[in-house]
Amino acid sequence: GSPAGTPGEATKVSIALDWYPWSNHTGLYMAQSTGAFADQGIEPNIYVPSDPTTALQLVAAGQDDFTISYQADVLIARQQGLDVVSIAALVQHPLNTIMTLQSSGITEPAQLKGKTIGMAGVPSDDALLKTVLQSAGLTLDDVKTVNVGFDLMPALLGKRVDAIIGAYYVHEAILAQQQGQPVNAINVADFGVPDYYELLLVTSGEMIRDHADVVQRVVNAVVAGYAAAAANPDEAIDQLVKAYPETDAAVEREGIKLIIPMWTDGGKVPFGSQTEERWTSYADWLRQHDILAGDVDVTKAFTNTFIEHAHMGH
Repeated sequence: GSPAGTPGEATKVSIALDWYPWSNHTGLYMAQSTGAFADQGIEPNIYVPSDPTTALQLVAAGQDDFTISYQADVLIARQQGLDVVSIAALVQHPLNTIMTLQSSGITEPAQLKGKTIGMAGVPSDDALLKTVLQSAGLTLDDVKTVNVGFDLMPALLGKRVDAIIGAYYVHEAILAQQQGQPVNAINVADFGVPDYYELLLVTSGEMIRDHADVVQRVVNAVVAGYAAAAANPDEAIDQLVKAYPETDAAVEREGIKLIIPMWTDGGKVPFGSQTEERWTSYADWLRQHDILAGDVDVTKAFTNTFIEHAHMGH
């Protein structure tokens, strides 16, 4: 339903995550525990959807208010006529890697020739893999790809595949290390992939038109929450564990140190900000790789309005 509260009553909103909760989501949980959402009159339902791949459709249809998604997915959705809009970049740079076991000796793209690569079925991962292989004069025909869904790490650690794409060096690499199976991470950004925003906070154009005040209040709370998480990483992980008891706290306490600088590009940009230049170069790259067919107006795919107001208001 559409969120509208009477004065004095909190506005209920749903926020669908992209994945199970980890340190990159701590800003949302800190926004809850510090009272930032409550201060803004927002009562969020932060949850893990059973099928994250349909998250943007649900937001476009008004069944969910907000979701965390990816730049490629937002552009593809807009091209398909779904009115979804990124209102904040949660992560300023790529986190994606091609990961191999250290014991395999595979440390660079050329060594992937003839190897089996596990993927999660995310469209943009095809383009990432193609681009990284291209840097070594290889094509997708030179490797075997297998869709392993969310079971990327089990597939790699169980040696069912030689490499995986879609795992983050700020998260899965630490997990593997702590399980005694250290990995190599080939960073996609080093091999011809344009600098992009790994994760975005997304809502619908309709929500922005009809309930801009609600969107603004949510963004205000999220900005405050991420600032609180950056300032108090240990407390942030405590809140993550409280929200999601299955959390591997040892992994997250290491990982949050690596992810915090990514929220603001090491303090160089305000949290959440996005540029037209980076949206354009990323869309061009997706088009080159046939992930995107035809033109998409990138200026409609994102807005900085809410982020700018949130930073002015604090």
